[in-house]
Amino acid sequence: IKTVHECLVPFCRDQYEYQFVEEIVDWVTKTVPRNDVFLSFCGRDTRYSFTGFLYNALSRSGFKTYMNDDGDQISQSTIGKSRLSIIVFSKNYAHSSSCLDELLAILECMKMKNQLVWPIFYKVEPRDIRRQRNSYGEAMTEHENMLGKDSEKVQKWRSALFEAANLKGWTFETGYN
Repeated sequence: IKTVHECLVPFCRDQYEYQFVEEIVDWVTKTVPRNDVFLSFCGRDTRYSFTGFLYNALSRSGFKTYMNDDGDQISQSTIGKSRLSIIVFSKNYAHSSSCLDELLAILECMKMKNQLVWPIFYKVEPRDIRRQRNSYGEAMTEHENMLGKDSEKVQKWRSALFEAANLKGWTFETGYN
């Protein structure tokens, strides 16, 4: 098994992202036995950068890591196989209905299967997700326009965003906290 440093050097070009991914993988390794990890993320924001780095580092560190590569729906059983779900909240996450459906499934597994869920707030503020402002407010308005202002699905998504944004996690802006 390669060290986290050996896993990340070929992938990360940003020193802060490298340090952030290294810290996450170290923490996952110390906290979660070698079980499956599911990554939920917006592909157009982080697939070929941060989430890609994290996926490669976790996989090379011995974790079976799942992620939705092509925007298709991921089954709840795939999410349910994982001991840990990491949600990478980024600017466009809430614009994707498949991401929001994944979020619902992740929170259901957290409640029903006692799955660990760790959010990463990647260049977004948790309070913007909780209050659904900025890109999150725009996304939810778009969903309401498509599905109806009183849509049960939109209300579930709003509630799930609020709940997940209140979980303890990491924040990455131009460095990390």
